[in-house]
Amino acid sequence: MPDFSYIHTELKRKGVTLTLLWSEYKETNPNGYGQSQFCRLYSEFSKKQQLVMRQDHKAGEKAFSDFAGTKLAITNTKTGEINPAYLFVCTLGASSFTFADLFWDQSSKSWCEGHAAAFSYFNGCPKIVVPDNPKPVVTKACRYEPDINPSFADMAAHFDVVIMPARVRKPKDKAKVEAAVGVATRWILAALRNRTFYSLTEARGSVRELLEKLNDRPFSKILGTRRSQYESLDKPTLKPLPSNPYKYKQFKKVAVNNDYHIEYDGHFYSVPYQLRGATVEIRSTLDCVEIFHLGTSVACHQRSFVENKATTVRDHRPKPHQRYDEYLRPESVIDCAVKIGPSVAALVKEVMKRSRYPELGCRTCSGILSLAHKFGDNSLEEACQRSLTINALSYTAVKSNLSSSRAQPLR
Repeated sequence: MPDFSYIHTELKRKGVTLTLLWSEYKETNPNGYGQSQFCRLYSEFSKKQQLVMRQDHKAGEKAFSDFAGTKLAITNTKTGEINPAYLFVCTLGASSFTFADLFWDQSSKSWCEGHAAAFSYFNGCPKIVVPDNPKPVVTKACRYEPDINPSFADMAAHFDVVIMPARVRKPKDKAKVEAAVGVATRWILAALRNRTFYSLTEARGSVRELLEKLNDRPFSKILGTRRSQYESLDKPTLKPLPSNPYKYKQFKKVAVNNDYHIEYDGHFYSVPYQLRGATVEIRSTLDCVEIFHLGTSVACHQRSFVENKATTVRDHRPKPHQRYDEYLRPESVIDCAVKIGPSVAALVKEVMKRSRYPELGCRTCSGILSLAHKFGDNSLEEACQRSLTINALSYTAVKSNLSSSRAQPLR
């Protein structure tokens, strides 16, 4: 009798076949079994080694998810280029009620939005989601305590579901979705193989039509359909959807630059200047960018998609930077001039009017206003009045008027 335990182990090695092992067996046992009998006996042995535990799924407890390996081609109408779209599949454990949709990629955003769309289609949330182990879902695989991608974990927290990834290289942990992916590939992707699509929206519409037919197809071995099983088993036990709509959040850790700004997606956002050099966490949606330091929110900005520009909150600047920023704004310079006196305000406005570039005019006016710190408001008001009379509108002229009037510097 062949040593089938040895044969079973050897077959796991690359390039080793049952025919090769039979030929080696015959060399040492010339009067042994023939090849067909040898293969039959091994088949009986291997069946005993591949026992499968039957999983009984409770209603409303688990949903299983994965992407199909087969892709659907989408043709670009302008260039004629063909791009692949990926089919996301999610199925409920008890009823096998299935959801499917197309995405351009298998990124974290696609995984999160795919589950959000699936829960909306199910009109409720299961208690547990059993996905595969790709990086967009699991950043570090572990049989006992896997590290979940922050964006995916945020999605799970929003819908109050538990993430329990299948064990690595254990597809039978998610046999439900493996079967659902196979069914969706046959009844949806294969059915669309000869059609040409020119947009993802168009392809999604066709997928949804075939999905409804799939869920209404009668089972071959039991009574009913996926939809009827869903109506009687899963639907009454699913948790309700959250009241507020889901928004995908992207998480990223970055260091604060010396200019107390962080860069995200080509745009710069300010944080309090005390955090320069610190590591902060960005949590962004399509609407806003929120920045956290040690778990505390330190800044929140409206999302901007303009590259190489900055969004800055004035209070994030240190005091000297705030003052310098004011000196470069015409409205701030004019406000300061009005507080000193009407002649100063008139002279400043005229300088700003004649300046070829606003920032250059602001610099001249800032110099004029700085003379008030040295000579006082009254002296500067008189000097500006004389400068207006003789049309000498410059920092040098005002300073010369102060000197000629023998104005005494303040002590």
